[in-house]
Amino acid sequence: LSSSPLRPCAIMALSEIDDSLYSRQRYVLGDKAMLRMVNCNVLVVGLGGLGIEIAKNITLAGVKTLVVYDPQPASLLDLASQFFLTEEDVKLGRGRAEASLAKLRELNPYVSIDLCIQPITCDSDVSFLGQYQCVIMTEASLSLQVRIDEFCRSHQPPIAFISCGVRGVSSFVFCDFGPCFTVVDHNGEDGVEAFVGNISMSTPGIVACLENHLHGLETGDVVCFKEVVGMEGINGTQHTVKVLSSSQFSIGDASGFGEYKHGGRACQIKVPKLVQFASLADQLKNPSYATVDFSKLDAPVQIHMAFLALDSFVAQCNRLPRPRDEEDAALLVKLATAVNESCHLVQKLDVDFLRSFSFVAQGCLSPLTSVVGGIVAQEGIIALTGKFSPLQQWLLLDASEVLKGQSGSSLQSFQQRGDRYDALRICLGDSVLSKLADLKLFMVGCGAIGCEMLKNYALMGIGRRPNGQLTITDNDLIEKSNLNRQFLFRNHHIQQPKSVVAAKSVSEINSDLHINALEQKVFPGTEQQLFNDSFFQAQDIVVNALDNVEARRYMDGRCVSNQCPLLESGTLGAKGHVQVIIPHLTESYTSQADPPERDVPYCTLKSFPASIEHTIQWARDKFENLFAQKPTLYMKFWETYKSPENVLEEMKRHSAPDGVVRVVKLIKNRPADFAGCVAVARIKFEKYFNRKAQDLLSAFPLDTKMKDGSLFWQSPKRPPTPLSFDAQNPMHLSFVTSFARLYADIWNVHYSERDLTAEVISALVATVQVPAFKSTSKKIETDEKAKKPELKEVFHDDLEVCLSDLEGIIKSQGHIRQPEGLKMSPVSFEKDNDFNGHIDFVTSTSNLRAAMYSIEGADRFKTKLIAGRIVPAIATTTATIAGLVSIELIKLALQLPLECYKNAFLNLAIPSVVFSEPAAAGKTTINGKLSFTLWDRWEVKGNPLFKLQDFLTQVKTTYGTEPSMVVYGVKMIYVPIMPGHKKRLPQSMVSLLKPSQEKSYVDLTVAYGTENGDVPGPPIRYFF
Repeated sequence: LSSSPLRPCAIMALSEIDDSLYSRQRYVLGDKAMLRMVNCNVLVVGLGGLGIEIAKNITLAGVKTLVVYDPQPASLLDLASQFFLTEEDVKLGRGRAEASLAKLRELNPYVSIDLCIQPITCDSDVSFLGQYQCVIMTEASLSLQVRIDEFCRSHQPPIAFISCGVRGVSSFVFCDFGPCFTVVDHNGEDGVEAFVGNISMSTPGIVACLENHLHGLETGDVVCFKEVVGMEGINGTQHTVKVLSSSQFSIGDASGFGEYKHGGRACQIKVPKLVQFASLADQLKNPSYATVDFSKLDAPVQIHMAFLALDSFVAQCNRLPRPRDEEDAALLVKLATAVNESCHLVQKLDVDFLRSFSFVAQGCLSPLTSVVGGIVAQEGIIALTGKFSPLQQWLLLDASEVLKGQSGSSLQSFQQRGDRYDALRICLGDSVLSKLADLKLFMVGCGAIGCEMLKNYALMGIGRRPNGQLTITDNDLIEKSNLNRQFLFRNHHIQQPKSVVAAKSVSEINSDLHINALEQKVFPGTEQQLFNDSFFQAQDIVVNALDNVEARRYMDGRCVSNQCPLLESGTLGAKGHVQVIIPHLTESYTSQADPPERDVPYCTLKSFPASIEHTIQWARDKFENLFAQKPTLYMKFWETYKSPENVLEEMKRHSAPDGVVRVVKLIKNRPADFAGCVAVARIKFEKYFNRKAQDLLSAFPLDTKMKDGSLFWQSPKRPPTPLSFDAQNPMHLSFVTSFARLYADIWNVHYSERDLTAEVISALVATVQVPAFKSTSKKIETDEKAKKPELKEVFHDDLEVCLSDLEGIIKSQGHIRQPEGLKMSPVSFEKDNDFNGHIDFVTSTSNLRAAMYSIEGADRFKTKLIAGRIVPAIATTTATIAGLVSIELIKLALQLPLECYKNAFLNLAIPSVVFSEPAAAGKTTINGKLSFTLWDRWEVKGNPLFKLQDFLTQVKTTYGTEPSMVVYGVKMIYVPIMPGHKKRLPQSMVSLLKPSQEKSYVDLTVAYGTENGDVPGPPIRYFF
């Protein structure tokens, strides 16, 4: 791949993937795509700011070999976007690729990274490129791009070619994956399954879903039918779908499959698709590009023209246009006009845009390199794997809004000063750089998005001056699985605080930063002492880099309460979003809510699972109940009652402590050794997978019918089949082994590695006496609306048995009188430890239950995803989102008008990037005269003697409407219709609110009576 030996690297066999490193990415790409990628070689040409971003993301993804080419020496202009270069590299004149090599190699031990020293020019021999599966070019002339693209297209098999560039605040991406490229999975979504309610025996056949079920299919999807009764001929056949409605679709001729009776599933099948690409030479004259911003429909073609003209300018002048140089700008416009006259791409050139493009072409907006670098790296992954749909064929983006408001700046403020910010200065000017340097910014979360954000902050010099400050916080420690996308962390950082390591790593990119790394969680528990109102009010901008909705909602509330601008973002695999939240201008994060997830009915999970997701949830609930909740409640019981003798004395007084029956039962069944744990596991197998099925079939025989005459056991209900334990069955043995070791863990019973071997477990199981089956009289719930019942009532007979058992335990088990004798150790579910048996238990339990109900099982990989509620993640998406957020951050610093901001929604799997203007804050009107938004907050100044009546009077006097309700947190202070509340009117606000000593004010929720009932108004901050 190069004329120097490749660096030795850790070898990952094609048959295995390091799940501890790649687990989150595996859930995005899948194993087949991952294994294709680890056998691929990629070349990146040009290692400036954009090239290093691409190389970083490709390395984190895990290709076999990455080779980089760039003989150009490092310069000060590089430092505003190339995060692996230093001032020392510039002084020594090191080549950009060579200087970046060591830091790239630190990112992934499985990727071999080397330099290409063979020349890549319009005249050189490029036949060596045949060794690569993907070639990515940055900062290359159009003539060289066309030459390399022609070579890649003509090679057999074709080599994927990507060219891209960022100049100033504009960018382009071009993809050519050859004349005929195969897409294995066009969107990466799980195939949907629809429960069939009817299939017409006609042409076309009309498929109707079960009542209250939607199919989730799109026209053109392919489905395969399974488990259809009466129309058995259709089972196993594939059909192309035409959607008729959300619950019906047609499938072509279904007249020859027999008459439908009941049941069946329509399962979506992913069918490979062929995609054709045109050459770069053709696409330059007739570009096909994606529309990403409907407020700037003409922007893509204008950007395209600008880059074509820029190539002509460089060819003619052998340099880029000078910053803010009118003569150079005029020449670029002239060249663009000439290009357009030859290819007729646009009816009218946007001369103002071309002038702005020329003014900043020598600069580089580093957040834009993050955006484009993420997108290009994802296209590279698509080219190597066929996973997801590729870009066809141009993406042209700009961030020209950041140039607004520069008309008053002097030309000198955009000229180079010989420091690391020169490339950014050319784009934004000194005044904007000063605003960024003086920012006080608070970021919550230092994970994947957080690391990428910090990189951008360092490149832009956020908070670097004495008045500025970067404050970051994250209470998590670094895990190995983080290293695949949180690029500021290395293997030797594992188990260190994320925020502390991130601060240190980003300071190595730019030592000018003033950064304060905290390790506290931002939640109500830290609201008074640390992250209080004064803290938030001191911030200029707050940035969320969070991974859960609850934390986002809390941060949103704190920012609204304290009038702080908030930049909100998130990713889910290849999808991501950016939301700009500005006080008094936009709606907030909580203004919109996702539809609630549909809960699985209790009876479905308990007795009638229909999918593997149901059995996994059941297994996960079993884990929580057996190994976490019961031991926790058990230990809380003994914290109260201290000893069995105390409990016995309490019971003899005819006062049964809460939970005593459960606790005594647990002690009675306490295992003496590991063999006892195996015995419990074997009996549980019988209970869960044999007797449960027998009970169900006893209560509902296979021929049971409903009141309407239909069969009870029909889709989606599946009749169970009792499983007979077989020690030779690996899944059976896995359940017993994982259950026994977890049971031993909670009871602190010793076991060795040998005890967990199949040989020992099989021998122990063979000695277990399994009690004979007795049919239960328990009611089996079938109502899908029924909720999980509360704990069953304890009867007098139960207490009598419990008392007798406890007396016997005290006599026979003297060791339980010691504290250690009563101890249980609850287990916390840990999905990322492959050696603790947690995922083994859930996988085996789920699959055995699935087998009992004839449901297709799931491997450990899928089980871990669902049971662990893992959020799929990949570095490409996080880099793109972080770049988009950082562009909006610049706009906030400039305090631009609302129409300049962009919310973003992207899905790199389709691929799709869509920008929209943030929604304005909605107004609420009370009684037709008083309007407010979520950002309004009223104030009432009281005193220690201020009464509730005084408060109500002042609100009415000041704001012109009378309160009908006053609430503090969850406490109702004044609701006139409630008994006794009117008597509170003469009471002081201090006595009613009971504030802590350090509180000088509280925020109250106050409602006002209207024709439509009570309507909440703005929060009222009441000062004591």
